[in-house]
Amino acid sequence: MSITEIAIKRPLLISVIFLTLIIFGFIGYSQLNYNLLPKFEAPVISVQTVYRGASSDEVQNNVTKKIEDAVSTIEGVDIISSSSQENISIVIVQLKQTTKASDAQQDAERKISAIKNELPDGVDNPVISKFSSDEIPVLRMTAFADVGETELYDLVDQNIKPILLNLQGVGRVNLIGGAEREIVVKLDNDKLQAYNLSTAQVNQMIQAGNISYPAGSIENKDNRYTIRLDAKLASVDELRNLIIRENRNGSRILLKDIATVTDAIAETTTINRINGKVGLGIEVSKQTDANAVEVSTLVKAKLDTLVSTYKDKGFRYEVAIDQSTYTLEAATAVTHDLFLAVCIVALVMLFFLHSVRSSFYVLISLPSAMIPTFILMYVFGFSLNLMTLLALSLVVGILVDDSIVVLENIFRHMEMGKDKVRASIEGRSEIGFTALAITLVDVVVFVPLAMSGGLIGNILREFSLVVVFSTLMSLFVSFTLTPLMASRWAKLEHLTKDTLWGRINVYFEGLITSLIDSYGKALSWALGHKRYVLITILLLFVGAGSLGALGFIGSSFAGNGDRGEFNLIVELPTQATVQQTNKVAMEIEKMLLKRSEVTKVFTNVGSLGTVMGGSVSNPNAVDMTVSLVDKLDRKLSTEEVCAEVRDELVKIPGIKFSMKPTNITGSNQSPIEIVVMGTDMDKLWKAAKQMKEIVASTPGADYVEFSTKSPKTEVEILLNRDKIAKMGLNVPTIGSAIQLAFRGNDQSKYKDKGEEYDINIIYDKDDRKSVQDIVNTTIQTPTGGIIRLGDVADVREIQGESVLERYNRMNSIKVLAATAGRPTGTIMAEVKEKIKQANFDPSISIDYLGEEKNQSESFASLGLAMLLGILLVYLIMVALYESAIYPFVVLFSIPVALIGAILALALTMESLSIFGFIGFIMLMGLVAKNGILLVDFTNHLKAEGLALKDALVEAGRERLRPILMTTTAMILGMLPIALAQGPGSEFKRSMAWVIIGGLTSSLILTLFIVPTIYYLVDRLKEKFNKRFGKPEAPAEPTIEIQEV
Repeated sequence: MSITEIAIKRPLLISVIFLTLIIFGFIGYSQLNYNLLPKFEAPVISVQTVYRGASSDEVQNNVTKKIEDAVSTIEGVDIISSSSQENISIVIVQLKQTTKASDAQQDAERKISAIKNELPDGVDNPVISKFSSDEIPVLRMTAFADVGETELYDLVDQNIKPILLNLQGVGRVNLIGGAEREIVVKLDNDKLQAYNLSTAQVNQMIQAGNISYPAGSIENKDNRYTIRLDAKLASVDELRNLIIRENRNGSRILLKDIATVTDAIAETTTINRINGKVGLGIEVSKQTDANAVEVSTLVKAKLDTLVSTYKDKGFRYEVAIDQSTYTLEAATAVTHDLFLAVCIVALVMLFFLHSVRSSFYVLISLPSAMIPTFILMYVFGFSLNLMTLLALSLVVGILVDDSIVVLENIFRHMEMGKDKVRASIEGRSEIGFTALAITLVDVVVFVPLAMSGGLIGNILREFSLVVVFSTLMSLFVSFTLTPLMASRWAKLEHLTKDTLWGRINVYFEGLITSLIDSYGKALSWALGHKRYVLITILLLFVGAGSLGALGFIGSSFAGNGDRGEFNLIVELPTQATVQQTNKVAMEIEKMLLKRSEVTKVFTNVGSLGTVMGGSVSNPNAVDMTVSLVDKLDRKLSTEEVCAEVRDELVKIPGIKFSMKPTNITGSNQSPIEIVVMGTDMDKLWKAAKQMKEIVASTPGADYVEFSTKSPKTEVEILLNRDKIAKMGLNVPTIGSAIQLAFRGNDQSKYKDKGEEYDINIIYDKDDRKSVQDIVNTTIQTPTGGIIRLGDVADVREIQGESVLERYNRMNSIKVLAATAGRPTGTIMAEVKEKIKQANFDPSISIDYLGEEKNQSESFASLGLAMLLGILLVYLIMVALYESAIYPFVVLFSIPVALIGAILALALTMESLSIFGFIGFIMLMGLVAKNGILLVDFTNHLKAEGLALKDALVEAGRERLRPILMTTTAMILGMLPIALAQGPGSEFKRSMAWVIIGGLTSSLILTLFIVPTIYYLVDRLKEKFNKRFGKPEAPAEPTIEIQEV
């Protein structure tokens, strides 16, 4: 007994099964998280090390190179790149795709722990982290209050931040800018020299006078007491009156005699603003498994409560960037496309089947297949993201295919005079093999995608598995629910002209009949003129292929979307202070906020964001994130706004700037990155400048710059070791004195109301202004004498690199560029051609990063997946047909689909991205089903005794209607995605147009190429059998699977 017979004879059993699946599907749906993209961890780890006060050269030699050597022994290392600049070292380790980032992170922690003793004193512990798509902050906002700057910082840091961290799903809360409280001890160098004191002596006395000791305990029979010796400073006045030295004559030198002690704020390194209003920046990141939308909602709800709680202090906040907003908008847009696709498919079914009842039998397959898919998504830990929702909207046309084919055949049997039950069983049984075949070819093309590695595998795995599971569910529906309902309520429609609907149906049916008749005649002619058919299709194929070769179709990694947001980086000369940078930033903010398209400008002065989601201090830089109004409410695209802003910025003297639209992930990484490597710095710079000229001269490349910054003036201290030895001094003593004077020492802490604040001991600003101030730095000798640094060293100004980079442990410089008006892949193809013709020094090496690397790796993976898909489609059909010849005929439907797909990309001016590539892969399964329908029914008719040509023509006529129904449903179901204008629509459009174009050309050409190839192959088979004396094989039967 087949599964269809069980469904018809036991309807309650099937009803209960589907009801259970739908109930658990809704439960699974309610448990799913909302995210923009599938969760994935790129195989990348970073090591960030702070070495305060060190120059870029010192950082590279003393920190970066040692960490590079340590992490190079980690298993699975592919590329090591590093950046060394003033105060900080960043080493990024890119791993091989098969390596787990979490294992590599643990290995790196062990390796770096082993070399900590080799790092200089004063280096902070290296921070090792792995990249995750969840590292990008969900919320960025600015907090304000009607209190002082330090009080606002304390309020947020001590009261609000802990509450936010306690919320479910919140992983990290970072504060940006603000004024942190600090007790500043500003030493007066003139007074130090007058009192014959050194900075080291002062520092030692402050530490000694501000300490507590665990002194043990006492106990007796009844009690036990802890002894507490607390010599911590209780007030700032107590610190001011701290005795630094007591002279023999009884006089004392107090700290206030040689320094100014103030309860002030830490030196400003970063300033945060939103729309020109200074505040305290807050960044909130979610936990790995948390729902981005829920986290954002919870945080904002809690902040609204805290606004009321701290109303007396005037606490308030303003959100600058909310990633969940774009996530929800993108998800809503896809859901809208899904709803439109369902409505369009319903109309198509209504026109072809002529009744709401018959259309319902087909449409019931949509919820019956989709809703149980949420069970799989919940079990496998998937989320509702752009890819899974896109998969559900794309499969609308696929899910009705099986039910259309089965129902159409059931009606054909009812027209033969059979009753509903018999027609349902025999109709499904006859076509069941075909339905199984067209479903499996749809499924197998996605299996290689789900198994792909690398970045593309991470992005597409959830997409592929959702398509596979929902498609298999649609097959189950077509074998059970569809024949069950047809056996109960199916009814042949008798078309009349009595009503308007009837007249429409009669007219439509007349068109279909006329089309079938015309097609039958055209096919009969084509089979008699096979040469012309093949030549015509070959010319079309060559013509379509030439569109790509001639540059009508560009290529890019993920396409250029318009999130209504761009990142603006502004740099002043390297010697600029934060205050100077801030003045320029305010001028730019005013200019931006005058524009009607701009809604928010989130500014960080003195810091720049990094690829791994953190930030790096940079006094001469401004990092602005500019949000625009919804793209439907503005006339200009984000790129066009950037172009106009650029025209304004060039009028500001002394600045360098770059603008990059924010991509789909919320990142603003440069799409073009070319790394130039070499050992000789002079040759390296020459090659880098040559490379920059090549990129800048290529149309479409914009904001071409070096990743390294302009050289900066440094002060070099050359110690005279003979003089040092005569004075009884050593290098560490001198180094500590200079470090304390100009970098400061904040190891001592001041405790107030349970909170600790830094006591920073440093020279007064008036003593930190010139090279002469360094020369006059006081140093204490072992005999108690005081000397000036100038007595034992030469101090001079030199030019040094502000940023030093290495790539695979070689000196490197990256050439970065944004794109404008042309796809990244097209630009890079031209750049590579120019590089081949350029004359670079043999010692120079070149590598490509950024989108070019992602694109080449992804296209290679997708190309392999496409070839595997074709092979699997063929093998599946071989296994089902028990023939190696007729599946080969079906494969000819794939090349003709490429003609329309390529033409659609060219006409719509869409570039070929990974989404377009997915469209090509989907086409293989979608168009193969048309070939299967023709070949399968031809085999069936040949088995009944029809001549080859008659069988082909009759099969074409009989199967044209289901082919029209399934293909039209899919094409029209794709239109909402192809024409969408909502958030994230740019990334999906190329996929939709590829499918629409491919299905259109396949609908027309497959109907001729498959019968033609079938005819030729069958005749060749006959000749082969006659030549080798083999008896003519009987016509290939259609293999029916009864027990399914």
